[in-house]
Amino acid sequence: MKQIRKLAALILVLSVLFSLAVPTLAASSVQTEMQGSAAYMVSAVKAPEVSSIGGEWAVLGLARSGYSVPKDYFDNYYANVEKYVKSCKGVLHERKYTEYSRVILALTAIGRDPSNVAGYNLLMPLGDFDKTIWQGLNGPIWALIALDSGNYTIPKNTTAKTQSTRQLFVDEILNRQQKDGGWTLDDTGDSDPDMTAMVLQALAKYQDQSAVKAATDKALTFLSKAQDRNGGFASWGTVNAESTAQVIVALCELGIDLNDSRFVKNGHGLIENLLTFRQSNGSFTHTLDSAEGNNQMATEQCFYALVAADRSENGKSSLYRMNDVVKNTAKPNTNINKSKADDSVNVPGVTAPGTTFSDIKNHANKAAIEALASRGIINGMGQGTFMPNKTMTRAEFAAIVIRALGLTAKDTKVFSDVPSSKWYAGYIGTANSSGIVNGVGSGKFNPDGTITRQEAAAMVARAAKLCGLDTTMDAAATRNMLAQFGDYRSAASWATESLAFCYSAGILDQSDLNIQPTKAILRCEIAQMLYNILVVAELI
Repeated sequence: MKQIRKLAALILVLSVLFSLAVPTLAASSVQTEMQGSAAYMVSAVKAPEVSSIGGEWAVLGLARSGYSVPKDYFDNYYANVEKYVKSCKGVLHERKYTEYSRVILALTAIGRDPSNVAGYNLLMPLGDFDKTIWQGLNGPIWALIALDSGNYTIPKNTTAKTQSTRQLFVDEILNRQQKDGGWTLDDTGDSDPDMTAMVLQALAKYQDQSAVKAATDKALTFLSKAQDRNGGFASWGTVNAESTAQVIVALCELGIDLNDSRFVKNGHGLIENLLTFRQSNGSFTHTLDSAEGNNQMATEQCFYALVAADRSENGKSSLYRMNDVVKNTAKPNTNINKSKADDSVNVPGVTAPGTTFSDIKNHANKAAIEALASRGIINGMGQGTFMPNKTMTRAEFAAIVIRALGLTAKDTKVFSDVPSSKWYAGYIGTANSSGIVNGVGSGKFNPDGTITRQEAAAMVARAAKLCGLDTTMDAAATRNMLAQFGDYRSAASWATESLAFCYSAGILDQSDLNIQPTKAILRCEIAQMLYNILVVAELI
């Protein structure tokens, strides 16, 4: 009997030791796994731009990982940021101020000054408290993380109704905590582990405040209870990689060991769980049972979570505490290679310099409208006006695309509803023969129909190909680009690749809340799209 008891006790001890060892063993492979994911990231995001996917998060992760990126990788990103900031005159978004926070984080990570990007101070908008918190909890969270990443002083925003302070952001976050200790995006429903973890990332620096410490302890208890038996988390009812990634970053920012007993369930720790989503090429899936394979959003978040874990293991400053970054004041390399445009493309030069319109004086798209108007690409609506918020017909859109590329208008008599006698017959004919338009079926073009956002994107993407740009987006890249928009599933299948390209190339504003594919596109938006494509292709 004694021997049996001793054997049972030995088995129990071994089982406990084994369960405790699993997360430790997993954690020991963090650097190896991080390096593999870094290599994948460089191959997947060859030319990062201002973008929530394929942009700042990739740059942040790579910069903080210490991985040896290709020469000029970060300089080229900065050049793209400068170009983008110039094009939008420093206004990254009218309502979503997380756009500023995300770019600030990436610039800080590569040692660039966010207070002077092409002459614009990207910190300034965060000085407006009311506008920063407009989009909900994400606003103050990422404002704090961004501002604290470089210990930036919040600029005095003279246009703000309420001047931001760090304490105002902290209090705003604390006031939104739920009874269970967690946070939700919109203050309704069950607390969400992702949001809770991101809140903890933002509050990590303020643990000396008793209210913050108390809120943090409650949140950690919530997260511990929410962790499943496999060491992972579910958000919106789905177990996923990103939730685990955000909890990892949160604990690292707080200085909590990832093998803390509160976050080891059934012998499974956070890193072990995260790596179950990892694929052999270094990318990550969103869910374990996903048939989609690599998910770029999941990959970027999981990658920088591994970076956070690696930095924690090696006693380095955390992912978001960037006091160790060496400042980079060098002039970026702006010589970004572009493919040669088709020989038929001959963008018109400026023939009417100084052309403007009375109703675009303070319009966000003023520069684009004036640039196209000065080249005779787009015209006004009479009496010195442009009417930026009016719509455009399919025929009118085809005409300005052809004029923008400098192609010769020639009637091909392809469409039954495009008589040769109409002014637009030649434009539509050339648009068809050049592969820019295909019609609407049954041999018709519907010239008088109002052009929609997805139709415009499809035509512009085909025009971009003539300009020498690579417009190819595979299914995974298309999905990953469009998944950030709440209504992306409403886009027609024939338009999704074109939409994804337009967003990824900066031709459409990626910071939009929704795609609105079937909505009529406005004249001002059309002007901006065409201007952007010519700028991206370096044809003007």
